[in-house]
Amino acid sequence: MDQLELFDIPNPCIGVCQSNNRGYCLGCLRSRDERFNWHQKPAAERSHILKLLVQRRARLNAKAKKEQDLPEQGESLDLF
Repeated sequence: MDQLELFDIPNPCIGVCQSNNRGYCLGCLRSRDERFNWHQKPAAERSHILKLLVQRRARLNAKAKKEQDLPEQGESLDLF
């Protein structure tokens, strides 16, 4: 028996249901298609979506860190 059949895969929704300009939810980072009928999707598809969300969150965090590390306008970049 596959482990996916033993445990229900939780819905990643955190109740922040707003989409960005590309159609991804700002709360859970799922696309509209990924959000639509979550509970009717096969377990393998839901599991795959959760793996994609981990990758999206990592990219989002890396982008935020990169932007945070950039110097403010007028501030010089200290290379030494």
